[in-house]
Amino acid sequence: MKNSKKIIILPAIIAGSLLLLAFSSRRNFELSQQLNIFNNIIKNLEMFYVDSIQPKKIIKTGIDAMLASLDPYTVYYPEDESDELKLMITGKYAGIGSVIRYHEGKKTTVIVEPYDNMPAAKAGLKIGDAILSINGTDIHGMSTDSVSHMLRGEAGSTITLKIERPGVKKPMTIKFERASIALPPITHYDILNDSIGYISLESFTEECSKHMRRAVVNLKERGAKMFIIDLRGNGGGSLVESINIVNLFVPKGKTIVTTKGKRVQSNEEYKTTREPLDTESPLIVLVDGQSASAAEIVSGALQDLDRAVIIGSRTFGKGLIQSTMSLPSNGNLKLTTSKYHIPSGRCIQALNYSQRNDDGTAYRVPDSLTNVFYTEAGREVRDGGGIRPDIEPNSELLTTLLYYLIQDLGIFDYATLYTLEHDSIAPPHSYKISDSDYEKFKKHLISSGFNYDTRSAKLLAELKKIIEFEGYTEITSEEITSLEKKLQHNLERDLDHFAKDVKELINNEIILRYYGRQGAISYSLLNDKLLEESYRLFADKERYNKILSPTK
Repeated sequence: MKNSKKIIILPAIIAGSLLLLAFSSRRNFELSQQLNIFNNIIKNLEMFYVDSIQPKKIIKTGIDAMLASLDPYTVYYPEDESDELKLMITGKYAGIGSVIRYHEGKKTTVIVEPYDNMPAAKAGLKIGDAILSINGTDIHGMSTDSVSHMLRGEAGSTITLKIERPGVKKPMTIKFERASIALPPITHYDILNDSIGYISLESFTEECSKHMRRAVVNLKERGAKMFIIDLRGNGGGSLVESINIVNLFVPKGKTIVTTKGKRVQSNEEYKTTREPLDTESPLIVLVDGQSASAAEIVSGALQDLDRAVIIGSRTFGKGLIQSTMSLPSNGNLKLTTSKYHIPSGRCIQALNYSQRNDDGTAYRVPDSLTNVFYTEAGREVRDGGGIRPDIEPNSELLTTLLYYLIQDLGIFDYATLYTLEHDSIAPPHSYKISDSDYEKFKKHLISSGFNYDTRSAKLLAELKKIIEFEGYTEITSEEITSLEKKLQHNLERDLDHFAKDVKELINNEIILRYYGRQGAISYSLLNDKLLEESYRLFADKERYNKILSPTK
């Protein structure tokens, strides 16, 4: 009987193998055919197109368009863009060490923040300096990406900047050397409210878990009895580093991530491999809509293992993992190879890039179609759409005025002028812009020609078009006229109405000029709504424990 079963099954196996072979052959033929078409198009362009073509540029454009049709994370990096990939992975690059931004009013790039102890700061560059030329090349009108590329170079190489400094009549020439720049993954850590260890992690670059370990140890030595990990604005990075950070707070041997892809080698299970630092201290993780990838692995895993309370707004929803592959001519391909699943088994990918809406955007799975999973203690959690926090305080939307003030550098320019008139200011925890200085800011902004469009006015204009199209203009004219008067643009009125929020932005920008990034961060934490929510939760142990317990 055993032999007869083998005889029956064998033809089925052979038939299945032949079908797979035929399918593979068809796909290989189709791929070869399409590559042949592409090759012939390039040859015809080179031979017959009316103008000369740039093969490198036109093929790069084609590659970028091809990859963009898949997902935003699969990207080709030719040799001359390898620094961008290196910075993403390691947090290291060679350059001047400064944040830059294009200034629309000056039509050039300005220094926004020279990092402490980096070449730009050591050479004397200041916030507000406008770059006129780099090594003799005029950069007016150049994009920030182009300028950034010019500022980078080999460590030790010389760079010469011609700058225009507010308050100084003649342009200045500053010559100095580039250096290797390593951006710190932890932007700030300190003891808050006597016993709370606060750590702000900005990125998951190489060895960031070592920085996190040192920060936790230091804070515990200084008396920290509970911890807040701030992952707001953290776009992610290394998968391994995220697992190592989770391992600081959960026992050895816990499955944190399971990856699943097309190839067998893409299917892996990642567990904690070391003894933890602290499995008992109350822990809160702060997240927002910009917390993505590795930041979602940390917050999601700590939620699934009932180790931390998550506070904030729903995270970005990136459940895809990329691998880097070497290409000919020293190029690299960052390629999406798998999806990851956190301890409960859920995948938090929000967008389905293989399924597109009519407008070409990726399909988002609605909440009603997401699936229920369970944490280690039995709490309900869902897949799709990122990590849903355990506590979601009402988020304050950025008003149109504040958005334009930040985008148009209105506050940035005023802070630059402010420093010319004030040699020093009070410490970050006590500094506040005076009412008289705020009046000066208002006059400066109004005289500068600052302008912004309110969304309500735009929508009203659209409504008028619809009303006219549908023939209701005559019977609604009185109401529309009344609305137009109420929504009329009035900058001075809006600056008074939103004075509290505008002053906070001004305070932060001015403190940055005198006390650097650490001072600005310290100030921003004073009025942080999520920190206030965290303090209340830590003070209510019963509520903290209840959140981490399954609902009955």
